[in-house]
Amino acid sequence: MSSLYHPTVARLTYRALLGRRRALILFSLPGLLLLISLAVRLLTGADDETADAILGGFAMATMVPLIGVIAGTGAIGPEIDDGSVIYLLAKPVKRPTIIFTKLIVAIGVTVAFSAIPTLLAGFLLNGNANQLAVGYAVAAAVASIAYSAVFLLLGTVTRHAVIAGLVYALVWETFFGSLVAGARKLSVQQWALAIGQKVADGDVISSDVGLATGVILLLAVTVGATWYAGRKLRTLTLAGEE
Repeated sequence: MSSLYHPTVARLTYRALLGRRRALILFSLPGLLLLISLAVRLLTGADDETADAILGGFAMATMVPLIGVIAGTGAIGPEIDDGSVIYLLAKPVKRPTIIFTKLIVAIGVTVAFSAIPTLLAGFLLNGNANQLAVGYAVAAAVASIAYSAVFLLLGTVTRHAVIAGLVYALVWETFFGSLVAGARKLSVQQWALAIGQKVADGDVISSDVGLATGVILLLAVTVGATWYAGRKLRTLTLAGEE
């Protein structure tokens, strides 16, 4: 593990992700979720259907992928855009170590700003009845891992990673992933919900894919995106050296 994780790279990545502008966005989305949850609880009381609608419709479908975009692309995209990544690549640090370290940081930030607020919102909405809050929090955490890998990859392959990530998050995950039946089976959101469904009691959380399928696809996307991001970074090194 120590050979794949570099503390200095991690520290610099955390500093970049938690800068003033990104931190404002990272805090605003969970803050909005908690504010909505508190207002709904005060106005309507505890209700499983309302809690499911907010946690599934806003937290999982919108907040989690958007935070994934910010953390995943922000972990490496700005360094590639301004050329400062060349200084990092000149250090005696293996390219897979750079990618893996940045992935760990992106996952940590995404989980902290999505899974934890989702858990708190669930307790506010219905007191975790039927394990709804825990189920959605687990789904958000699992989705955070896959989103971080996908958006970190986008940061290495295109200078328009944020735009591409927003299109994916808002158009595919939020719109198609929530409304179009066939597209839901190819949605990180639905794969993660399959795990959340297993954690929650009964069928309070639903998913369009089975547990085994969801786990396999999450693993495949996470590992595949991480591997290809490392490969692209190696290519970038060669281009920089030439």
